[in-house]
Amino acid sequence: MRILLIEPGCPPAVQEIDGSLYSMQALVGGTIQALYPFEDEVALICNDDGKCLDLPLNRALYQPESGQLYDIIAGTFFLCGAPKDSEVFVSLTDAQIHRYQQRFAVTEHYVRIGGQLLMIQSERGDEA
Repeated sequence: MRILLIEPGCPPAVQEIDGSLYSMQALVGGTIQALYPFEDEVALICNDDGKCLDLPLNRALYQPESGQLYDIIAGTFFLCGAPKDSEVFVSLTDAQIHRYQQRFAVTEHYVRIGGQLLMIQSERGDEA
């Protein structure tokens, strides 16, 4: 299965996995949670306990209508295809890979200062 792996502080990377539960859990470092924050048939697979385990904050998710930030994914996550009428995940298409490489190209670093969480974005090659 061809996925897009997104690790904290790193640009997205295309990777092949066998699609087993074990391979998915190994990538995210624990039990998996599937989120569906996009309009197309793509799942975001992350560690179900990422925030409780205090994994590093990775990328923000925004409401498509308003652009309002509503969540920050903690830890490594990956994107894969998620057909509506199927119970299995599948490879991303070339178009999906391109779209989400662009969407997650800018890395995000988070710092807590004076009780506030601040995000610092950096382009590839310009990481903090």
